Amino acid sequence: MEQGDPAEKEPDVRFSFANERTFLAWNRTALALIATGIAATQLLPDFHVAGGRRLLGLPLVVLGAWVAGASLWHWRANERAMRRGDPLPRSPMPFILAVGIVVVGVIGAILAAFAGR
Repeated sequence: MEQGDPAEKEPDVRFSFANERTFLAWNRTALALIATGIAATQLLPDFHVAGGRRLLGLPLVVLGAWVAGASLWHWRANERAMRRGDPLPRSPMPFILAVGIVVVGVIGAILAAFAGR
């Protein structure tokens, strides 16, 4: 954000704090995804598929990193919009998270299907 831009004004602090709380919530989600992915690669029993733990855990780590990065981008975009008096941009976070969890769920289902073989 450029400081001193005459088109920008300081937003109501309550909205800035709400934006920050949302950012922190997305980062807690990102941290949980990363920790779960690391735990899956290290602590789950071996699957009957070579690299099965990595196939399940690494997408969770990548998804967590993506959520953390996207949350920073979205926080900054919201701050900029509030300072300019523009409408808030739509959040990509629900879509990113939903697609990522569906992908990991499908991978988990496929690995579980081969577990009994």
